[in-house]
Amino acid sequence: MIITQKKPMEELMAMVGDAKTVAIVGCNSCATACHTGGEPEVAALAKALEAAGKKVVGTTIADYCCMNLGVKGKMKPLVAAKPDCVICMSCGDGVQCVAKNAPGIPTYPSNNTMYLGEAVRFGVWEEACHFCGDCVLGQTGGICPVTQCAKSLVNGPCGGQKNGKCEVNPENDCAWIKIYKRLGEIGQLDKLGHTREDKGYAKFSYPRTISLKGKK
Repeated sequence: MIITQKKPMEELMAMVGDAKTVAIVGCNSCATACHTGGEPEVAALAKALEAAGKKVVGTTIADYCCMNLGVKGKMKPLVAAKPDCVICMSCGDGVQCVAKNAPGIPTYPSNNTMYLGEAVRFGVWEEACHFCGDCVLGQTGGICPVTQCAKSLVNGPCGGQKNGKCEVNPENDCAWIKIYKRLGEIGQLDKLGHTREDKGYAKFSYPRTISLKGKK
């Protein structure tokens, strides 16, 4: 899931500026799980904006702010209310999707988008994927070296690990020690001998689009 954190209220109010009327869009997916854009957070932000002298002319919560078809329907009544601006409580992708469906209306993010991560327990999320476009999890025991290694090394550990801990952040386990142990557990230690090319940037020609049209 996409992990987000709330922006400081001061930063959000600076974006809103002298806008008098505001609409708020929450997200019932990742942002709800992160407590940055669910129903309670939308209500709390609306209350804070009203206390700051802004008029909230409408709120809605999209199932997924990143899905254009669903957002389009949710945005129609908000756009009809003609707010001076829209605040989107989702990840950056959701903000852009909402903005596309709010023609002529400034759209502002209430959150900072941090990373793609996994929920390890309630209220704790660990970064899990770096969107590298060239997944090597099949060769590394399901542990991502690009994300888990502070140096994103793809062919084994550096010389700085000590007692299984990362030299960059000693609180973290060395990714390649974890990979070694995991490959041993599943009987695939031979994969450590396979050389992998360093990550290139050919797949990072932004913005990227993937289409399933014409594919079977």
